[in-house]
Amino acid sequence: MSETTDHPTGTAARRDRFRQAIADFIDARRTAKLKGREDDTAAAAKYEYETWLASAARRVGQIQAVTHVLKASHPDARGSSLYIPPTDLPTRDEIGSHSLGSDFTDDVVGNAAALDVFKFLKVEVDGRALLDWVKQDDPDLKHALHADANTADERMQAFGNLVRSGAPSSHALAKQVYWLIDGRPDDNRNFHLLQPLFSSALAHRVHADIQAARFGEENKALRQAKKSDKPHDGIYRDYRQLAVRKLGGSNTQNVSQLNAERRGTNYLFASLPPTWSRMRAITLLELESSTRQFFSFEGVRDLLRRLVQLLQSDPKRTMETRQKREAIEQALGARLPLFAATIRDQLSAGWTRDPTCELPLCEQLWLDPDRLTLNKRPAGEGGEADHAFEQAYHWGDWPDDVAGIFANWLNEQLRRVGVTSVGDMEYRHWARQAIVDAAWPIPMQRRAPEDRS
Repeated sequence: MSETTDHPTGTAARRDRFRQAIADFIDARRTAKLKGREDDTAAAAKYEYETWLASAARRVGQIQAVTHVLKASHPDARGSSLYIPPTDLPTRDEIGSHSLGSDFTDDVVGNAAALDVFKFLKVEVDGRALLDWVKQDDPDLKHALHADANTADERMQAFGNLVRSGAPSSHALAKQVYWLIDGRPDDNRNFHLLQPLFSSALAHRVHADIQAARFGEENKALRQAKKSDKPHDGIYRDYRQLAVRKLGGSNTQNVSQLNAERRGTNYLFASLPPTWSRMRAITLLELESSTRQFFSFEGVRDLLRRLVQLLQSDPKRTMETRQKREAIEQALGARLPLFAATIRDQLSAGWTRDPTCELPLCEQLWLDPDRLTLNKRPAGEGGEADHAFEQAYHWGDWPDDVAGIFANWLNEQLRRVGVTSVGDMEYRHWARQAIVDAAWPIPMQRRAPEDRS
C-alpha cells in the first residue's frame, strides 16, 4: 500500500506534471549531448520520450544505489557495496553513519554510461524525487512511464531495483581485519574476519561541511571578523591539520558517483593526541586586584603589545590610524566579560567569602555574582557581609568602578613601557571601552568615576 501524500493521485494535472518533468529532463539531455550535432537524426532519435525511457529501464540494472562503497578500499576490488540507510543502524555515542539520520545523500556505483538514469530518478515532482515515488508505486508516475499497464509495471520495477541487496561478497583486494572473539590467538577458529566498508554517505557530509568552513561566504565573513578582532554573532569553524586522500586516481567515477562529485577528494582528520593548553588554575585570593590575572588572560598581552607599538610609532593623525587604535582598544575592553566568564566557570559561587579575598568590593561583585544565589550565613558568621554584598550589587554603581580600575590599569601599563603622555583624558577614554557584564540590564560600556590613581 502506498503512503498517503499531500497530492491526491489519479488526477490528470498530476499525471501531466510527472510527464512534463520527465520530458524536460530528456530534452535537457538531448540538448547537452547533441550540441553542435543538432542535424544528426539518428542520434536525436535516442532522445524521443518513449525510446529514452525504454533504454533507461534496461540500463538501470548496470548501476546500484549504495551508502557504503567497496572500491574506496581498492579500485580493483570486485565484491559488494551496500545500501544501509543510517536510520537502520544502531545508535552509538561515537560519530558514524548513524549520525546522519534520514538526511543523507545516496551514492551510485556501476557503469558510468548509465549514470544519467540515476540523475533522472533524482528529478523532483511535488517536492520529492522520482525514485521516492517509484518506491511508493505511485499510479500517476506509472501512467507517465507508459500507457500500457504491464510495460509501466515493468519499468517501475526496473527503476525500483536501483536500491537492491543480495548476498554480500568480499574480495581478496578488500581490506579485512581478523578480530579475536574468544580464546587463544594462536587458534584461527577464535577469529572473525571483518571487512570495514567506506561510508560514502558520511564522507560526503563531512566533505560538504569542511568545504563550507573553508570557502563558504558565511564562514569567510566570520574569519575576517576574527582576523580584525571584531564581534560577530555567528560561530566560526576551522578544520586544521587536514590530510587529503585521493580516491580513484584519474578515473574518480570508477569508485562512485559522489566520489566523482568530490573530484576524488576525501578529507582525513589528524590522528594525533590532543595538545592540551597548560592553563594554570586561576586564583584571586590574597590579591588586591584581578588586573594581574587579567594581564595574563588569553589575548590581552598581545593586544596590549599592539597598542604600545602603535602609540610609540607616532602615527599620523588619520582616520586609518584612529580606526586601528579603536579596534585594539575595543578588543581589550571586550576581553573583560570573557575574563569574568572564565573566573565564574572555574571558581565556585561564593569564593569571595574566603577571609583571604582582598579584592575591591566592585571586583567581587563583578566576578562572583552567583554568590547572591547562596543562602545568607547567620549573623556573626558572615551574614552581615552577605547582606552588604547583596545591597551593593543591586545599588548598581559597581560596573563603573570596575571600568575605572581597568582604565587605571591600562594607563599604568602604558607608562611602564615609556608611553608617558597618558592622563585623565586617556583614563576616561579607556573606561568607555570597558564592557562590564552585569545582570542588569545587559553588558554595556561604562562611564568612569573620577580618576583615583
